[in-house]
Amino acid sequence: MNRFSRFIIYITLDIVLTVVAYSSAYSIRLLTAYIDYSYTLPYVLLYASLFVLGLWSFGTYKRIWSQTSGHEITLIIKSLIVPLVITTFLNAGVVPRPLPWSVYIVGTMLTIAGMIAVRYRSRLLDGLTWRWHAIWKGEFPEIDSERVLVVGAGRSGRMAAWRLQRDFVDKHMRVIGFADDDAHKQGLYVENRPVLGTTEAIPQIVKDHQISLIVFAIHNIDGERFRRVLTACEETNTRIKVMPDFEQMLATTAHSQLLRDVLPEDLIGRGMVTRHHAISMKPVMGKVVLVTGAAGSIGSEISRQMATYEPTKLLLLDNNESGLYDLALDLKAAQPDVDIETILADVTQVGRVRDIFEEYRPQVVYHAAAYKHVPMCQKYPNEAVRVNIGGTYYVAEAANDFEAERFVLISTDKAVEPTNVMGASKRLCELVVHSMAQQSKGTKFTAVRFGNVLSSRGSVVPIFERQIERGGPVTVTHKDMMRFFMSIPEAANLVIHAACMTISDDIFVLRMGEEVRILDVAERLIRLRGLRPYVDIPINFTGIRPGEKLNEVLQYDDEELLDTDHPGITKLAHWSYEGETVSFLQKLSLLLDSGVRSEELALQELLTLSTDPRVMDQSDTESTKPPA
Repeated sequence: MNRFSRFIIYITLDIVLTVVAYSSAYSIRLLTAYIDYSYTLPYVLLYASLFVLGLWSFGTYKRIWSQTSGHEITLIIKSLIVPLVITTFLNAGVVPRPLPWSVYIVGTMLTIAGMIAVRYRSRLLDGLTWRWHAIWKGEFPEIDSERVLVVGAGRSGRMAAWRLQRDFVDKHMRVIGFADDDAHKQGLYVENRPVLGTTEAIPQIVKDHQISLIVFAIHNIDGERFRRVLTACEETNTRIKVMPDFEQMLATTAHSQLLRDVLPEDLIGRGMVTRHHAISMKPVMGKVVLVTGAAGSIGSEISRQMATYEPTKLLLLDNNESGLYDLALDLKAAQPDVDIETILADVTQVGRVRDIFEEYRPQVVYHAAAYKHVPMCQKYPNEAVRVNIGGTYYVAEAANDFEAERFVLISTDKAVEPTNVMGASKRLCELVVHSMAQQSKGTKFTAVRFGNVLSSRGSVVPIFERQIERGGPVTVTHKDMMRFFMSIPEAANLVIHAACMTISDDIFVLRMGEEVRILDVAERLIRLRGLRPYVDIPINFTGIRPGEKLNEVLQYDDEELLDTDHPGITKLAHWSYEGETVSFLQKLSLLLDSGVRSEELALQELLTLSTDPRVMDQSDTESTKPPA
């Protein structure tokens, strides 16, 4: 049925309803008095026309009533207020009175009820059908459905309940009620479902109402509160799902996935990624921006966020052809007005790197290209030297020679007191930045140091998730292994802010919050899927791998952290390395030309090169040993 046909049918129904309603009221009144209906009928038609005009002015004829909530009843009532005021004055002012007041009042009530019933007819019929089966036939269809508790009775919770009961009927989900901490909502009804209690009462609610699925529908919540509510949900051993945020929810259809699993990012709940008001973003806006390692986890997110900073050109460099191609497709779809250039290249090819700088003249460089996996770098130390150290040196040197405005190195907490080749190589990368800043021609060099990012490729969380999907076992290296975690979007956002704040020759350290025990992450991921750690999914401890530490740190003992204008970023007061720049770069060039002399002693060799000469003078031997 087309739009015009629906419009005509609804208008006709409303007029007929009005006439029938007043006629019914008129018939009742005839039992006690005679009324001239031929005189009143024109007024009834006039009233009906005024009602239709009111409904039309409020857009009720443009709505698909089978897909609206009960709140839309108020729209019908609002649209009839002005017509009712006019008809009331007409009924009072015309002599003789068109309708007795009893007929007018009863007829008006029947008219409003009829208009609502027509628009909600499918819902009323469904309810009547269910009650017929339940009462007269003893059939209870909802017993086989998923009994859902929605956590949060705010806007997101209401939308979740509405979508689950309207668009996802085929999923057999029945919302039993809500849990919400707002004292004013306790005992009230939302979307025709009761608020059963607070979040602390979730375990009891689940038990009393036989809940089989908990849907978390609270957004913009801090990590501590999210974890507290989640802990209450986990006590029930019930499956837990999350309703996406409001914009994502509106984008879902009846054929798409409305609910998602709890993500690790939800657990840390560190707030939305935004531009900080105290930091001027002009240093990176409207520039030619180069991102190396653009297809990686951090590099791709930096690229996505930088695409919103109106770059003159966004250069995406990586040697991963497929990843680079997919990223470019995503960015061009999301930011069609941005000039995006993909560059398939290796940062260790000096000539190629310099050709890229000469052709495009990037003004802001984010160097994210690196090998990051500790066991792989430990097994192939020369590759770690070639890519991590060599790539950083060649790109930084080109940035300096071609007068880029800013060069930002993505560093890691493993560069602090390194016990593995990967960490030692990244420490040398930091020292490359320090050395290049000492002889800079105007380029501002900086490094940004932070810990693990959640859900990056090859990190523990995706590995745990795949192991759980396979039925286990989940493998953890050590029960006391601790790590810092941050979401990828937040890390990229803070890196961009640090690029704006640098004055050159500095290291920024991101605030990572509290350390997280890896075993706790594994156990929680298992419970979030309604499974029991060690019972449904076994957890095996494999032992610490070569080069791993139980705890990471973000600064050396003699490094002092200073606050910055951004609450999520700190800055080292001074470098802990005071070696002579020329001498360091000469030794570094020799290392890049010849590689490590012995793979077994690679870590010692890198540590020797990265150790402050002042310390070397005090103890040539002790300082070269890896920290215990």
